[in-house]
Amino acid sequence: MKKIVLISALVLAILSSGGSRVVAADPFAGCSGGAINTAIGCIPTEPGALFGKFFSFGIGIAGGIAFLLILFGGFQILVSAGNPEQLAAGKELVSSAIAGLLLVIFSVFLLRVIGVDILGIPKFG
Repeated sequence: MKKIVLISALVLAILSSGGSRVVAADPFAGCSGGAINTAIGCIPTEPGALFGKFFSFGIGIAGGIAFLLILFGGFQILVSAGNPEQLAAGKELVSSAIAGLLLVIFSVFLLRVIGVDILGIPKFG
C-alpha cells in the first residue's frame, strides 16, 4: 500500500510541475537558394555540389564501416582464447578492414585529382 501511495504521489508531482515549454530549432534554417529542404537536410541542386555531398556521405559511411569491422576483429582476437582458427579469422578481418580503408582513402585521392585538377569540377574538392 505504501508503494502505491508513493508512486501516485510521485506521478502527481511530475504531472503538476507545469514543466517548461521546449521549442526546437528549425533544422532547415540556413539553406541557401541553391538547395532543397528535405527530411535529411539541405540537398544542393547543382550537379557538382550534389555529387560532392553524396561523395562525402559515402566516404563517411565507408570509414564508419571499416572502423566497426576493425573493432569487431579486435574483439574476435581478444575472445579467441587460444583458438588458432578464431585468432586467424580475427587477424584476417582486421587486415581486410585496414586494406579496405586504405583503398577508400586512395580512391578519394585519385578522384579528387581527376575531378578537381583534370576535369575542374566545382565543389568537388
